[in-house]
Amino acid sequence: MRSSLAVFAACLLLTPTAANAHPPAPNTHECATPSIDRLQQWLASGEGTTVPATGSLLVPTRTGHRTGYKAQVTFLNAEWHVVVVWLANQFEAQVDLSRSRGFWLTYSATDDLYVQLRPASHWNGGAQWATAIPSTHGRTVTRFFSFRPEAWTAVPELGAPAHSFTDAIRDARGLVFVGKTPNELTFRGMRFHRYTPPCL
Repeated sequence: MRSSLAVFAACLLLTPTAANAHPPAPNTHECATPSIDRLQQWLASGEGTTVPATGSLLVPTRTGHRTGYKAQVTFLNAEWHVVVVWLANQFEAQVDLSRSRGFWLTYSATDDLYVQLRPASHWNGGAQWATAIPSTHGRTVTRFFSFRPEAWTAVPELGAPAHSFTDAIRDARGLVFVGKTPNELTFRGMRFHRYTPPCL
């Protein structure tokens, strides 16, 4: 998967512009329960061999005198792995992101992967709209990922979605990270243009 995804990533990643070069300031009001930028549900789905195998990925982290959270997961083996982030912090909710330009992701990854935009109306199955998340070789970086339709396509091995990207962006239930190779992943931030998740 590495070579084809690297080419895909190179085609989709944008040079920062005035619209996306600077992410919004960190959310000063996190949720009462563990969260990253007010996203409370970072979940290992049980699909693929991962550590942890299921449940929350959130673990405490400390910067100076402040305690926060990061999401950590390890993908093992050459098989598809699935990690889910619920955009409105509950499975039954969905979000209209059609006015959002995209999101800033602060993360580290030792190999390439994808993120899928999964709508409530077509939640199940791997045939989803996706964009490439390139390896950072273990370094923590912040990158912008656009919601422009041309930045999203199908993962070749998982099939073409039966629904339109317009349907997916207007009915978004979650961002789902998928990868087929061993990977060490840490997520430290996810901030959206024109969307702030509600705490539950």
